[in-house]
Amino acid sequence: MMSIKTISVLGCGWYGLPLAKALLQQGFQVKGSTTSAQKLDVLADAGVIPYLLNISTEHQQYESDFFDCDVLWISIPPKSRQGEAGAYLQKIKSIIDIAKQHNVKQVVFISSTGVYGDVNAELTELDVPMPDTDSGCALLEVETYLQQQTAFTTTILRFGGLLGPNREPGRFFAGKKAIPNGEAPVNLIHLADCIGVSQAIVAQHAFGKVYNACAPHHPTKAHFYAKAATAIGLDTPEFIPELQQWKTVNSVHVKPVLGYTYQVNNWDKWLDSLF
Repeated sequence: MMSIKTISVLGCGWYGLPLAKALLQQGFQVKGSTTSAQKLDVLADAGVIPYLLNISTEHQQYESDFFDCDVLWISIPPKSRQGEAGAYLQKIKSIIDIAKQHNVKQVVFISSTGVYGDVNAELTELDVPMPDTDSGCALLEVETYLQQQTAFTTTILRFGGLLGPNREPGRFFAGKKAIPNGEAPVNLIHLADCIGVSQAIVAQHAFGKVYNACAPHHPTKAHFYAKAATAIGLDTPEFIPELQQWKTVNSVHVKPVLGYTYQVNNWDKWLDSLF
């Protein structure tokens, strides 16, 4: 088993920076990248070795030392504007070309359950993704490309809808009326569990698999978002009581392979605990 000493987190944003801090607490040397010079001090203050990295189809700005690592953790989502899927894949390819030059042996890619379209079924890692959004298609393209590589082992981590600090669900639909598809289930994960699943993969060297990371509780959109809005004193949204296109995303790997138990596994209890 390869000894892991240094982990480079490419993209220290809402998830990447807390991940970097958590890995530091586990005793790893952590390098972190940002596209903003202003954020370098934030990384350094957290104990993360900071790097300015900006790779696009137009230019490449990076320090090669960032890629001297045992695990490269890629956490940069595709831009939501239409037509950028090809640019996203090219950006990842450029990153991987550099990683290969530095003989990186483990790559973890943060994806999304958005690679699954709303196919009116329960979905696990055993199902073939059929995305129905531009971002889902872009992510699946990258997943496929990475899994075809032989120079390193690829781990795919697909997060559900992200909740946690600065992502209050009560504000998403507050006060809106006649919102369609109110009976569709939600597929969500709290930041604490994003970090927890990530740490479990590293701790157990459980690389090389695809993991769907969603809380096992899937209340309806109408129930969850109404309660979330009411909890923070906002106007309750009104959903149409109908079930149109939907999906329920679960995992056959998180519990059996990682032995992981979700810290936030009931959204009603979580909302109640906030207020």
